Amino acid sequence: MESSDVEMKESQPVAPAADGPVPSNSTPSAASNVLQLLKEIASLVEIGAYTKEVRRIARAVRLTIVLRRKLTAASVSAFLNQTLVAGSEAHSRLSSYLPKEDELDMDVDTETSTTQLSTKHTLPELEIYCYLLVLIFLIDQKKYDEAKACSSASIARLKNLNRRTIDVLASRLYFYYSYSYELTNCLAEIRRNLLALHRMATLRRDELGQETLLNLLLRNYLHYNLYDQAEKLRSKAPRFEAHSNQQFCRYLFYLGKIRTIQLEYTDAKESLLQAARKAPVAARGFRIQCNKWAVIVRLLLGEIPERTVFMQKGMKKALEPYFELTNAVRIGDLELFRSVADKFSDTFTSDRTNNLIVRLRHNVIRTGLRNISIAYSRISLADVAKKLRLDSPNPVADAESIVAKAIRDGAIDAMIDHAKGWMESKETGDVYSTNDPQSAFDSRIVFCLNMHNDAVKALRFPPNSHKKEKESAEKRRERQQQEEELAKHIAEEDDDDF
Repeated sequence: MESSDVEMKESQPVAPAADGPVPSNSTPSAASNVLQLLKEIASLVEIGAYTKEVRRIARAVRLTIVLRRKLTAASVSAFLNQTLVAGSEAHSRLSSYLPKEDELDMDVDTETSTTQLSTKHTLPELEIYCYLLVLIFLIDQKKYDEAKACSSASIARLKNLNRRTIDVLASRLYFYYSYSYELTNCLAEIRRNLLALHRMATLRRDELGQETLLNLLLRNYLHYNLYDQAEKLRSKAPRFEAHSNQQFCRYLFYLGKIRTIQLEYTDAKESLLQAARKAPVAARGFRIQCNKWAVIVRLLLGEIPERTVFMQKGMKKALEPYFELTNAVRIGDLELFRSVADKFSDTFTSDRTNNLIVRLRHNVIRTGLRNISIAYSRISLADVAKKLRLDSPNPVADAESIVAKAIRDGAIDAMIDHAKGWMESKETGDVYSTNDPQSAFDSRIVFCLNMHNDAVKALRFPPNSHKKEKESAEKRRERQQQEEELAKHIAEEDDDDF
C-alpha cells in the first residue's frame, strides 16, 4: 500500500542567535544576498565541524530548508566556486548538474569579494553540504534524472566517510536519495542499497541514520504492498530513543499502517493518533494522511470520530470524503454507505484505502443493527433485513445470521426467537454501573502521564552542567573537612582546660 505522506517541512526558525552568524540583508542584489546567506550557513557547518557541535550543523540544515525557494543556478554555482577547490572531483561533478544559462547573471559586489577566503575549504562536512544543496536545488527544479545521479554520487562519497559530525547531513541525503528515486518510480532499484546503508549505519552507531534509513525501508516496502517484509524488518531492527521528532512521527505512521493491515486496530489507532499529534504544524499533508487512516481505524473499531477532527484548519476539504463516510457508518445506512463509496472511489483509490473501506461494510450493518435493537424491543427478522437494506437472495436468513453473530460478539444485548422469527432486545443497563467509565479515565490518565514523561525526557540542560555539580560537591567535602577539623580542635582545647 503506497504511503502517500508528503515531506514534513521544517518549522520556520527564528533569526540566528549569538551562537551562529546573523544573515545580513545589506547586499544590493537578491542573488548576492542568497550567496552571502549560503556563505554564512557554510561557516556554521565549518564551526560545527571544528568544535564537533552537531547542533550547529543541524541549524545549518534548517536554514538551508528555509532558503531553498530562493536558490538559483547562479547562486549555487557561485557558492560551489567559493567553497570547493576548483578542478576537484566534487566541484566538477556538482557543477555538471547545474544549468549554465544564468551563470553570467551573477554579480558579486566588492564587499562580498573581499570576504572570500583565500584558502579553499576541504572539510568533508562542507563537501557533503554542497552535495545536499545541489540535490535540493535539482529536486525543486524538477530535474529528477540529474537529482538521481547527484544523490547516487553523494551516497557513494558518504560510504567513505565515518565522522559523527556528518550524521545530520547524511540523514538528509538518505531522505532525498530515496525521494529522488520515488519521484521517478524507481524505488525498487535502491532497496538493496538502503539495506546496506542501514547495516553500515548500525555498525558505525549512527542512530540518526538508522532512524532515517529504517523509515525509508518501511516506506519502500509499503509502496509495493510488502507488509510482511516491512514487519519483519521493523521487529528485528535495533530500537533506541528517538533522536528526531520527524523520523519518530514517520515511524509511528508506518507502524500504524502495518498494524491496520494486520487487523490490530487498537495499536494502529494509538500509533496514528500519536503521529498526528507529534507532527509539526507545517506538515499539513502528513497530518492529513494520519487523520485519514486514523478515521478509518476508529470506524473499524466501532468508534465514531468527533466532528472537530474533520474541521481542523486546512484539512476540511481533504477530509470531506471521510466525513461523509463516517456519517454513513454512524447512521448505519448501508445504501448511503454504498453511494459514498462510489462517489469518492477515485479519492479512496488514490489514498489506497479501498481495501479498508470494503472492511467497513460489516461495521455499517452492525451499527444499523445496534440502532434497531435500541429502537425496538421486539422486531421480526424480515423487518430487520428490510431496514438494513440487505440485497441478497435470502435476506431473512442473512439477517438471522448477522443478528446471531452480533449477539455472540456482544455488539447487541438481545435474543432470537427462531420459532416466531423475531429478535427481542433486552433491557439496557446503566453504563455507570459497569467498568467503562473507569477504563475511560484510566486511558486519559495514562496519556497524560506519558506526555509528562516525554516532556521530561525532552528537557535540555546547559553544557557541562555536570561539572559544576562535581565542583560544588568537592567544595562541600572541603567545608565538611574543615568543620570536622575545627570541631576536633575545639574538643582538644576543652580537654586541655580539664
